[in-house]
Amino acid sequence: MVNNQSQYKNVVVDKPWGYEYLAYENEHVGLWFLHINKDHQTSLHCHPKKDTGLIVLDGTVDVSFLNDINRLVAGRKIMIRKGLFHSTKALSNGGANIFEIETPKMKHDLVRLEDKYGRKAKPYEGKSSEKEKNRECIFFKDPASNKKDTYIFSNCKIFVESVSSSKTFFKISDHENIIFLNGGIMADQEGILVASPGDVIAAHIVKRLLGTFDKVHPNTVIMIIKSLDAKI
Repeated sequence: MVNNQSQYKNVVVDKPWGYEYLAYENEHVGLWFLHINKDHQTSLHCHPKKDTGLIVLDGTVDVSFLNDINRLVAGRKIMIRKGLFHSTKALSNGGANIFEIETPKMKHDLVRLEDKYGRKAKPYEGKSSEKEKNRECIFFKDPASNKKDTYIFSNCKIFVESVSSSKTFFKISDHENIIFLNGGIMADQEGILVASPGDVIAAHIVKRLLGTFDKVHPNTVIMIIKSLDAKI
């Protein structure tokens, strides 16, 4: 059963490694902001029923799996399939800020294999770890039809855009990552999406998909994140 995350809309969840809070949601996805303190890390955990994508906003992290490690800097992303055990560690002096997008919305879909803070095999944090959001917390809303909203947050310029035409995607630089919040790119078969809510895809890959499938779902909303420190 998909969890209703609206209960988290106005709270911050304290973690032994930092904190997190819900930054956007619709019927398909939940987008969470995570701050991980330097040299701290999430548990080695998996999500049996949902897929997740991690996008680094600021700082440097190591995303560890059972057999390997991926180092990510600001502007980089990784997609994590259902059931894959992973842990994220902040390496930067100021810690690291991350967006985590989950599909479907199931915050309690969590299995902890190992944890340096004593939470091994324990469920998601309860009410005692929650506190009220402050003014520094961000929450994104869907823009009006065919409009783009711009935010400055966590050393990034963030665009949330309602898209109705494939032409919009070809205006995006190839190296940038496109986060699909709603809708997507439709295949010829009715109801089939080749890019769907929760996907984080490099723009050049999206353009390649559009070379064959050029129909954009009418409810498509995307997010683009640009690091203010980027040289490109």
